[in-house]
Amino acid sequence: MPSAEPQRRSGLPHALQALSAIVAREMLKFSRQYGRLASAVVRPVLWLAVFAAGFRNVFGVAVNEPYDTYIPYDVYIAPGLIGMVLLFNGMQGSLAMVYDREMGLMRLLLTAPLPRWWVLLAKLVATAALSLAQAAVFVAVAAALGTVLPVFGPHTAAFVAAAVASALMLAALGLLLSVHIRQLENFAGTMNFVIFPMYFISTALYPLWKLEESGAEWVWRVAQFNPFTHAVEWMRFALYGKEAGIAPWVVLATLALCFGLAAWGYDPQRGFGQLTRRGGP
Repeated sequence: MPSAEPQRRSGLPHALQALSAIVAREMLKFSRQYGRLASAVVRPVLWLAVFAAGFRNVFGVAVNEPYDTYIPYDVYIAPGLIGMVLLFNGMQGSLAMVYDREMGLMRLLLTAPLPRWWVLLAKLVATAALSLAQAAVFVAVAAALGTVLPVFGPHTAAFVAAAVASALMLAALGLLLSVHIRQLENFAGTMNFVIFPMYFISTALYPLWKLEESGAEWVWRVAQFNPFTHAVEWMRFALYGKEAGIAPWVVLATLALCFGLAAWGYDPQRGFGQLTRRGGP
């Protein structure tokens, strides 16, 4: 009878092979969806080229952390637009999960001889990788439009770490939402109650001190509890090599919480199994 030790050694290569296969599948599927890439880039570029340009001379950002000098509005808004790319693709990943569940692919994947959390982690990594690829394209287009960010410099590693953690957090949020969205028809309505509040009640478009100064106290307070705010702030501060306070901890805690709840919800004995007993999603 074979010993348990060789089986344990062969488990990791098998798990990594499954991870790479799922990520490669998502990448290949995305490479054939030219409209998805175009829409992912056009949306933030329009904000940068039209919205930010219109407010360039009306709304500037005074000298405040993490900035050492006065900056134009388009430089301030750029990290928020990177966050927009990550947010929308994270929610797009939720749609893909709902579609795969309706088509039966998720049930097939969850029956694989691998821990269920590992299969979900592979889907999470695939969504985050797509988000980061789209964000990189946006940064290149923004630079071509004249909005140059210190992405390549002494703080590149810190910014990449912040972007990766933020992409994973938003992908985990999308994964969690896919547990509760049972039909594709319900996706658009649900997303309107997630994407727009998260984006507009955050520091993606305006600093927290501006909200407090203008008297919008309830928006200021909600923005402080919004995990998307902390994701944007972490990336913004990392660009300039500044400490982001509690933002990294909030992002990482939200990532762990959302992924844990999603793994719990996809357990056949709990959320995912209940969907099956009701006749499917």
